[in-house]
Amino acid sequence: MSEQTNSERPVRLGILTSGGDAQGMNAAVRAAVRTALSRGVEVYTIHEGFQGMIDGGDGITRADWDDVGSILHKGGTVIGTFRSMEFKERAGRLKAARNLVERGIDRLVVIGGDGSLSGADAIRHEWSSLLDELVANGELTREQADRHPSLMIAGLVGSIDNDLVGTDMTIGADTALHRILEAIDALSSTSASHQRRFVVEVMGRHCGYLTLMASIAGGCDYALIPESPPEPGWQDRMAEALRLGREAGRRDSIVVVAEGAQDSEGNPISAEDVAAVIRDRMNEDARVTILGHVQRGGRPSAYDRWASTWLGHEAVNSVLAATPTDEPQVLGIRGNRVSEVPLVKAVADTREVPKLIEAKDFEGAMAMRGGSFRQMVHLFRELRDLDRSRVTEGSKRIAVVHAGGLAPGMNSAVWAAVRLGLHRGHTMLGVRNGFDGLRDGEIDEIGLGDVEGLLGEGGAWLGTRRDVPKVEHLYSISRTLEQHRVDALLVIGGFNAYEGAWLMDSERTRYPAFDMPIVCVPASIDNNLPGSELSIGADTALNAITESIDRIKQSGTATKRCFVVETMGRNCGYLALVAGMAGGAERTYLHEEGITLADLHRDVAWMQQSFASGRRIFLAVRSEDANDHYTTDFLARLFEEEGGKLFDVRQSVLGHIQQGGNPTPFDRLLATRLVSRAIDQIAIEFEAGTREGWYLGLDGAGINVSPLARMHDEVDLVNRRPKKQWWLQLRPIVRAVAQGPDA
Repeated sequence: MSEQTNSERPVRLGILTSGGDAQGMNAAVRAAVRTALSRGVEVYTIHEGFQGMIDGGDGITRADWDDVGSILHKGGTVIGTFRSMEFKERAGRLKAARNLVERGIDRLVVIGGDGSLSGADAIRHEWSSLLDELVANGELTREQADRHPSLMIAGLVGSIDNDLVGTDMTIGADTALHRILEAIDALSSTSASHQRRFVVEVMGRHCGYLTLMASIAGGCDYALIPESPPEPGWQDRMAEALRLGREAGRRDSIVVVAEGAQDSEGNPISAEDVAAVIRDRMNEDARVTILGHVQRGGRPSAYDRWASTWLGHEAVNSVLAATPTDEPQVLGIRGNRVSEVPLVKAVADTREVPKLIEAKDFEGAMAMRGGSFRQMVHLFRELRDLDRSRVTEGSKRIAVVHAGGLAPGMNSAVWAAVRLGLHRGHTMLGVRNGFDGLRDGEIDEIGLGDVEGLLGEGGAWLGTRRDVPKVEHLYSISRTLEQHRVDALLVIGGFNAYEGAWLMDSERTRYPAFDMPIVCVPASIDNNLPGSELSIGADTALNAITESIDRIKQSGTATKRCFVVETMGRNCGYLALVAGMAGGAERTYLHEEGITLADLHRDVAWMQQSFASGRRIFLAVRSEDANDHYTTDFLARLFEEEGGKLFDVRQSVLGHIQQGGNPTPFDRLLATRLVSRAIDQIAIEFEAGTREGWYLGLDGAGINVSPLARMHDEVDLVNRRPKKQWWLQLRPIVRAVAQGPDA
């Protein structure tokens, strides 16, 4: 049934993208259109941003379910975008208001930057006066105007710069970071081959997010960002930092510069300026690479698909629930949740940052960016200004060990642990091959040279094993710890890693060697660990699955076909559900929900009806242990049999490609953040003279620390997953955007 107002007229909603394009806009448009349709609302797409609203005609078109099919994987925006100068004038907004009212549209979802959101707010404020003028001019009737007394708006920020104050991530920023890291990784190999310096310029006029995060995730030597400009004499300090890096054994050398970088006096710093400093003060060759608009291009990452889908869904719910007296909201992701920020405040705060930078109030600018941004600035400085002289004969000795299944980003975590551990004055030890290696004495000191180049590498250089220590092995493990004078243990791994650490923690009284700080860092593609909403490796696995789904779907475009894709995850359906959102699945099968015969009967009927009506592809994603009996092979055979001549069926078990590949920017950054906090926690224990066990995780409030002794309170031990899983709230969104009128 359609959403109705008190006068029983149908609600009509417009969707537009405006300003600079950003990867993930199509996912937001798709979700907004389909969510509105699933609620019985008439939807119109407004083409070429506000200009389409002004032009009317074909610039505003009715949208149906299939109009936004097959756009999830595309970059840019299929409904077009435009920086309309005409809309900035009242005359332009007058035309726009007339065209909206003529089509009965009085609710808008606007996807764009702060300028686009400001434009939307401007027409909202002027709405009554614009309609009065149109009535006076005879362009609208009073009855038409009275049916639409107000304009209600919900905003989504599409900006690769990630510059909106009040949210963690904007649409497109994650994909842009992917593009930048691809370039930096490629440059690193040629830089190391020739021992040549490279200077890379990235976008970000007033926001250094991309520069800062790319510098950390890329292991770069130096970064220049607008919010934290260097003091006079930065040229000599940068040259010295680059020299020290070379002396420490680094063959590759990269400096990243934001396009809006300047020094503390307000003098612009370009990539060519940096290259000139290297040539003049170091007498070395330096090459400049300006990435430009490639940062905006390409297919959106898995995150920019599933998160933008969530945002588009919630934007429609927000604008449909709005009343004329409600202040318009901007929706964004904050702490793995969709949060609302008042539009006027969000735009004003965002525009305040460039003013603070211009006024040389850099502390104020950093404060506006938020605590996590400031923390990452300090973390990069630590990684950049590494001081190994702090390690002395009496330094505490921290051993790093992996356990559980392989997760991309384990090497990133070890790289960060060694660099940060040495800088903070600890001796770092590496344990080979998990708890088995700890039992067998496979442990050695590791230094900078050992981990050089590991940051962006997949796999696990230290090796990992799934074995949990047996009781009879605890004595051997304790002897290894004593012989190597281990003062603390940093455990990086999955569920079995946590179980092994918990066992050691619980046996402190029997084995004195275990009476030391033990800290667990989550690394598992299954994303099934207690205390953390996201684990190292899960984002990389999602991108691998999403890329595979894209190719699988493309292979079926010439025929009518149902695909059944199986993901890893054991009894945790995170990968299946979120990859299903990112890949545009019609159906996901999870262990948390189970599979029943009634479910399969409905799904078969849905397929038969939709393929008979013209559908060409149907995608079902199944978590590997969703049901012991209704296996992936069973589902494929069932659908094949019932499909008859309507469609054929193919199955794909993705397997270990989900554990392979180099870690994504997100997983590199998450590994670095979590390991930094883990070493901090160990240092706290050292300073306090205590020896507790802890496990770390990322939640909505940031990085949390929980006692290892109480770990089982948070865990469903039978199903090896947390008792509370935040991502289960995404299930209604999958249904809203996947199950159309033919479901």
